Amino acid sequence: MDDGKPTEPKAKWWSRPTPGRGTRTAPQEPSPVEDAVPPVDAVAPLDETEAEPAPETEPQEPVTSEPVTSELAVTAPRTAQPLHEPDQYSTPPYGGPGPWAPAPPVQRPVPTPAHGTPVPPPYSGTNGAGMTVPAQAPAQAPAQAPAPAFPPPLPQQPQIQHPQPPQQPQHGQPAQPQPHAPSPQWMQYDPWGAPRQPLVTNPGPPLGSDGGRRKNRRGPVLIGALLLALVAGGIGGGIGAYIERNGGFTQVELPQDERNGGGRAPDSVAGIAASALPSVVTLHVSGASESGTGTGFVLDDRGHILTNNHVVAPAGSSGEITVTFSGGETASAEIVGKDSGYDLAVVKVSGVSGLKPLPLGNSDNVQVGDPVVAIGAPFDLSNTVTSGIISAKDRPITAGGEKGDGSDISYVNALQTDAPINPGNSGGPLVDTDAHVIGINSAIRAADSGSTTEGGQSGSIGLGFAIPINQGKRIAQELINTGKATHPVIGVTLDMKYVGDGAKVGPKGADGSSSVAPGGPGAKAGIKPGDIITDVDGQQVHSGEELIVKIRSHRPGDQLDLTLTRGGKDLSMTLTLGSATGT
Repeated sequence: MDDGKPTEPKAKWWSRPTPGRGTRTAPQEPSPVEDAVPPVDAVAPLDETEAEPAPETEPQEPVTSEPVTSELAVTAPRTAQPLHEPDQYSTPPYGGPGPWAPAPPVQRPVPTPAHGTPVPPPYSGTNGAGMTVPAQAPAQAPAQAPAPAFPPPLPQQPQIQHPQPPQQPQHGQPAQPQPHAPSPQWMQYDPWGAPRQPLVTNPGPPLGSDGGRRKNRRGPVLIGALLLALVAGGIGGGIGAYIERNGGFTQVELPQDERNGGGRAPDSVAGIAASALPSVVTLHVSGASESGTGTGFVLDDRGHILTNNHVVAPAGSSGEITVTFSGGETASAEIVGKDSGYDLAVVKVSGVSGLKPLPLGNSDNVQVGDPVVAIGAPFDLSNTVTSGIISAKDRPITAGGEKGDGSDISYVNALQTDAPINPGNSGGPLVDTDAHVIGINSAIRAADSGSTTEGGQSGSIGLGFAIPINQGKRIAQELINTGKATHPVIGVTLDMKYVGDGAKVGPKGADGSSSVAPGGPGAKAGIKPGDIITDVDGQQVHSGEELIVKIRSHRPGDQLDLTLTRGGKDLSMTLTLGSATGT
């Protein structure tokens, strides 16, 4: 009865193609090939590295249409008959060896390892009952049933858990078997047993080398751990240093610039102050009835110091004057000379070395708007520096007059500045951007009482006055050389109560004599009582004080061009200044 099964013989399950066979029509189904099986006693276990090859078989004739069968006779004697007739359809378990019949010894095909990797050594597996079977050859091969000559070839795939079907040769290129001695592990093969470790080749290093590879990786791991420890230690040390330096995380530490000891530009206020301060001194004067504080500056290396007359006036003839230098050193001083008309005085210190004179400038070169720096001890605050500009020139001022007889009145054709000047600045230098003296700070304009000297205690309102250094230099030289200063005079007496424009010559002198001194400079020029002087050297004169200031800004012997009014007529004349000794 035809049940759809093929009637022709089928290939054995574990057969393989024989070299020299023709092309097969079904490449997915293996061709049965039976090789000669050596006697059981001749089978030896395989070595790990080398196997003894089996005797070669003779080449077979190619068969294209008939089923492929083995033409080699099995040399092993058969002593027992199979327990059942073979199934013509080769249906397991009756079509071939079953779990009750151990597989006959076969030749294991030698696979080609990937990248030249050696084939792993044989191992011990388990039988169908799960019991471990040692990898050794049996003493006697069973002969109950014929068996195919070769097991199915194993695929050469790395890391595969289950064996795959054997790879068929390509069309027209039959595989060339390399028979060798059968492996003992195939002696115990049980297709119905528990899954064993797949007999596959592994690419890469041979089995058993993982331990060495892990040992080799231990070095980089240790190096990485060491580097990590070093980095962690460095970070921890930096954090610790920061905490120690900044007082911990809870203490507030404000940011601040690093200290910079660099210098400043010479023409800056800081540069000017640094250059001039070593030459500026503070004077403390005490007398029988009064005392005061003022400022002065060094004129030469012999110890001469220039200051205001009203600064040293409290000392009188028996008072004490102490000089304090910018570095804190002190020395006693004595008066060399003084002049109340110019409000200047010179004192001298003895036994002091290393003095630094302050260079003198030229007040005639000063222009309105030039920057200036004032240095002094306002309210006894030594080494005080203020800055401003020249706000006016040729400003006629009078200071003093506390005595009532006019002997202490000074007439100054002053430089006006807005650099803050206060009581205690008197006698200090007013310097330009080259740190050269252009004036001597002498007076301030008070908000309530007009011009005042240090005797008043009014603060600065931005109106300070300094004696031009050109005038101060001449008086200082005379005081040092002779102890007295000379004043230029015109030999006339002025009417100080005249309120009109100009300076009017009085009708009589103080003692009732003529207001124009006979033989004096005015008389020689042609001035007469009652004349009104309106112009000196092309500059207008508005009062008697202003005429005195303009005259005292010159030296004795200088010539002046005067314009005056007499009886409603304008007259012009030239006058040569005379000389008088100051007090």
